Amino acid sequence: MAGTQDLPAVIGKVYPDAATALRGVAADNQTLAVGGFGLCGIPEALIAALRDSGVKGLTVISNNAGVDGFGLGQLLGTRQIKKMISSYVGENKEFERQFLAGELELEFNPQGTLAERLRAGGAGIPAFFTATGYGTVVAEGKETREIDGRYYVLETALVADVSLVKAYKADKAGNLLFRKTARNFNPACAMAGKTCIVEVEEVVEIGAIDPDHVHLPGIYVDRIVHNPTPEKRIEQRTVRAAGAQ
Repeated sequence: MAGTQDLPAVIGKVYPDAATALRGVAADNQTLAVGGFGLCGIPEALIAALRDSGVKGLTVISNNAGVDGFGLGQLLGTRQIKKMISSYVGENKEFERQFLAGELELEFNPQGTLAERLRAGGAGIPAFFTATGYGTVVAEGKETREIDGRYYVLETALVADVSLVKAYKADKAGNLLFRKTARNFNPACAMAGKTCIVEVEEVVEIGAIDPDHVHLPGIYVDRIVHNPTPEKRIEQRTVRAAGAQ
């Protein structure tokens, strides 16, 4: 086992690599909240390091599960995930196979409900009523209530042991700036986690980000990993032939 003198240096919240950032945090049978929408805004390096860590029995809260062999799809391939709490799973054949074979637990959520469950978890709200899903399989086994002539379903908040998040830029205090649609579920995941690890493309000094441009305050961020060259795969590239109308 390497001595402490052989370990990469940690400076404040900034960790030298994803594996080091996960050390002492990731463990078997945890619940993780992972940001991203499709392959947009996913913490690529952190997911790969989580795969390499070998932790298993994970419950993962994420809009989807990546694609076969990339993103969270890697953790499905290695059978490290036992349950997904998701909204959309249509791009992943291994996800489909495991679910239909009874090898993977799945808790489906309407997309807005999933986002609000994460937001509620981060805000300390234990549950909320929503009309979405009433009268469907989404409402099975849940409390329902009529309010002002309309029926609602009680949805509970989601809180994770660890959040894995992708942002564009962080200062060394953990204040985050997201880039365009890559923001998606990331802020909600960050707030819903007891420990939040963020992967960013750029790390700057404290004060370099205008306070009015901070999308998520550093109070929510525990560890930062610098990944300046993420792969940023595209799920489905659709192009039009030259001259086509």
